[in-house]
Amino acid sequence: MSETTSHLKLPFLAAAQAQKHVTHNEALALVDLVVQLCVVSNSVSAPPADPAEGERYIVPAAATGAFAGQESKIAAFDGGIWRFLAPVEGWAAWVQSLGAMQVYSDGKWTGYSSVAGLGVDDVTGGAAFQQEKTVLSESAHGAQSQFVTADELITVSGGFTESSLVIPSRAIVFCVSTRVVEAVTGASSYDCGTAGETGKFGGSLGIAVGSNNAGVIGPTAYYADTPVRITANTGSFTGGKVRLSLHFFLPVVPQT
Repeated sequence: MSETTSHLKLPFLAAAQAQKHVTHNEALALVDLVVQLCVVSNSVSAPPADPAEGERYIVPAAATGAFAGQESKIAAFDGGIWRFLAPVEGWAAWVQSLGAMQVYSDGKWTGYSSVAGLGVDDVTGGAAFQQEKTVLSESAHGAQSQFVTADELITVSGGFTESSLVIPSRAIVFCVSTRVVEAVTGASSYDCGTAGETGKFGGSLGIAVGSNNAGVIGPTAYYADTPVRITANTGSFTGGKVRLSLHFFLPVVPQT
């Protein structure tokens, strides 16, 4: 017989065990740490200097200090020390810093959606980014009406930078939104658009950290895969990072 439960790894009491309350209390502590899981962040790479009792984090890649080597585990500050809990397939956590759910699947934490997200190749032909889709309706033969939100963190340079994340052919776009996550330098502002319409989703946008814009437009159909372009104003980009998000409707043709 196993010494722990299958999913939460809670310790079992052994027959004729002395000090049973120790094992029982350990199980209760673990339940308290992982049930209704809510973590502070999934991007804090070093343990905070003064964590509160019970604080939890999803450890990101390349973590340091006590978090080193604990990638994707739940780091929980419990009893004055860090405990690391290995998730299993299907664990879900509310990430406070994102204001969103994350699910552990295929060895990594990914965004939660009402259905499985699109594969990377479905939109970008191989570029890495995060995305979520919701199937609004589906026919008996596999035709779907999908709404998709996808984003990419872009490091800007030169006169303009194009996203590897593209608006897919036959998508109907409602918005392209942006947020500066690392101050943009070398330009007075930037425009967000496409090669043919550089300011379509916003012009003269702010370059300070936290500056953001929801570039809403009348629903616009695209008939070829189209990258989004970030264009420098009054100079060229010498640094900075902008998170770019696409918001679009995508029809899927019948599969049979």
